[in-house]
Amino acid sequence: QVQVVESGGGLVQPGGSLRLSCVVSGRIFIIYSMGWYRQAPGKQRELVARITSRGFTNYSDSVKGRFTISRDNAKNTVYLQMNSLKPEDTAVYYCNRPPEQGYDAWGQGTQVTVSS
Repeated sequence: QVQVVESGGGLVQPGGSLRLSCVVSGRIFIIYSMGWYRQAPGKQRELVARITSRGFTNYSDSVKGRFTISRDNAKNTVYLQMNSLKPEDTAVYYCNRPPEQGYDAWGQGTQVTVSS
């Protein structure tokens, strides 16, 4: 079955950077778009970045200019480079397909905490 494993989270000071990784196994990776989502305590999960199979990207206004999504199809991996982190970026981050393509089973996510 499909497995999604996120990693790379941690505790970082405001203004710092982190790089998240997500490895997908159990299905064809290259033909699908992928997205990074986040869920803060008490809030709904939101899609913050997405990348198509051809590498076109799109970002939510809250992260535009600070986050960069990329993918390595040879490694079935999608990345999220996060720069200039803010306390409001604190959340559990997940990767998955965009909603219009149908979700895989959700992974465990990776916690990002931005605090001084």
